[in-house]
Amino acid sequence: MSSVLSRVAVAAAGLPIVLFAAYYGSWALLVVAALGTLLALHELYQMGRSLRPLVLAGYGGALAAVVGAGLGGAEWMLGGLLLTLLLAFAFAAVSETRQSTTVAIATTLLGAAWIGLGLGHLVLLRDLEPDGRLLLVTVLLTVFVADTFAYLGGRLAGRHRMAPGISPGKTWEGFVAGATLGVLTTWFALYEQDVLEDTWRPFMMGGIVVLAAVAGDLFESMVKRDLGVKDSGRVLLGHGGVLDRVDSLVFAGPAAYYAFLALTPG
Repeated sequence: MSSVLSRVAVAAAGLPIVLFAAYYGSWALLVVAALGTLLALHELYQMGRSLRPLVLAGYGGALAAVVGAGLGGAEWMLGGLLLTLLLAFAFAAVSETRQSTTVAIATTLLGAAWIGLGLGHLVLLRDLEPDGRLLLVTVLLTVFVADTFAYLGGRLAGRHRMAPGISPGKTWEGFVAGATLGVLTTWFALYEQDVLEDTWRPFMMGGIVVLAAVAGDLFESMVKRDLGVKDSGRVLLGHGGVLDRVDSLVFAGPAAYYAFLALTPG
């Protein structure tokens, strides 16, 4: 199966599930977010297993952050994440490893914060009243459109590498194509529904989401390069692993949440 067909097949299977959870929210969204968190975190800890992360502490803290976001908001999400430190201390105290304890705990906390807080902010975004449902669906579609057309634009017209030292496959031509259509997706969804006043606010919101998504993609590429792996996993065929699919969202979610709060008049 070609890489293009593989990407389309996986997206066609997974996107409806994610959009269903985003639309109905509540426990459906929590289940999808929690499952995505655990799978992505498992892949990260597998990639960095030489650093000896305290995986149970990471799972517990990241899961508590996502569930806390759904049950109690931002404060509970942060409190859930801090559970990682308590659990990491407990497991480090009884474990026997040649790895530095500082490195092991740092790796554990990086994964829990990166993925747990990233996906937790998507839950927070969904809970914003009165437009949280539309906001979350808009972010998901914006990231999907930007990623898809950046890939296609790079395949068709890519000439100038964007970040050769981090991700050699990304090009400026692909970035422009993906960013343009991604911003237009956000503008169309939010401006037409009068979610943000004035023409420039939806455009700015779209720009922030797209730039954050690209940064999230590059951040994961940098981590994978540092750990010496190409894909985070193989569970999603040509898409790689779960972390390869949510890398943009874990940056775009927090960016969209705070951008919306900042751009909302009054």
